Amino acid sequence: MLILDKASTQTNLECFLDCITPVVPSQFLSKSEMRKLNRLWHPWEREKVDYFTLGDLWNCYDEWSAYGVGVPISLDDGQNLIQYFVPYLSSIQIFTSNGSVNSLREDTDSTSETRDSFSDSFSDESESRWDGCSSEEGLCEQDGFWHPNDRLGNLYFQYFETSSPYGRVPLVDKISALAERYPRLMSLRSSDLSPASWMAVAWYPIYHIPMGRTSKDLNTSFLTYHTLSSSFQDMDIEDDPESGEGKSKGGESISLPPFGLATYKMQGDVWVSDKDGRDQERLVSLLSVADSWLKQLNIQHHDFNYFMGIRHG
Repeated sequence: MLILDKASTQTNLECFLDCITPVVPSQFLSKSEMRKLNRLWHPWEREKVDYFTLGDLWNCYDEWSAYGVGVPISLDDGQNLIQYFVPYLSSIQIFTSNGSVNSLREDTDSTSETRDSFSDSFSDESESRWDGCSSEEGLCEQDGFWHPNDRLGNLYFQYFETSSPYGRVPLVDKISALAERYPRLMSLRSSDLSPASWMAVAWYPIYHIPMGRTSKDLNTSFLTYHTLSSSFQDMDIEDDPESGEGKSKGGESISLPPFGLATYKMQGDVWVSDKDGRDQERLVSLLSVADSWLKQLNIQHHDFNYFMGIRHG
């Protein structure tokens, strides 16, 4: 089987990062559209610029949301198994330029609330709610982000999940519900989005095949951070495969590997299975980048804080 062959040449962590990376069909911008690009976000001159639509990105998560994504894992005793994870939308911010999208705030006055920080009362074994802005209400505003900024752009949409994992719906279901009020969540193009546009996906384990094995690390949850903007594709990153930025394949597809990562309940060595320490170094690096990203945008990300053991009272 191909998936197990891949497991034999990659570490468990590398397999996870590879398996949960969406590869989105892409198209080329026309010459006239290229001339309209925001030069603050696309400073490099290129003969061709490819992009994807957010709708095509969500389609990558369709089957994963329904059945989970299988990640091949090799255990210390030599046994191979496949651990399945389901993706949940943890947070998203979409910044656009003035010309691409008017700053829409459809029906948000009565449903969104401003919060500087979140608090929670969730414990490992309980289903008590995570306090904060209601996940059912959609938008959660934070101070400072509704003001236009040339480099950040205009904040078209943001969402921060704060409910208990037990009360969440898979990513595609959440996006579908949000898109009923914000239809451009399906039609916006990555070329229209500011480099500050991003999303975080929470991956919770559901089961593994074959069943019967018990390992503390099979309960590990992951939080991955992904760019939503085409601007990162303008950089030459072929020499830096671990940079986490999107890579293009000549107008055919765009890969969006995580640029940041956090973990929860990582207690054993299943996910740090290599002998030379590269897995541990990569985990530390990805966590540091995620932390720096949130600090640059002055964001209190509820899931990140919870994964890190940070509780806001």
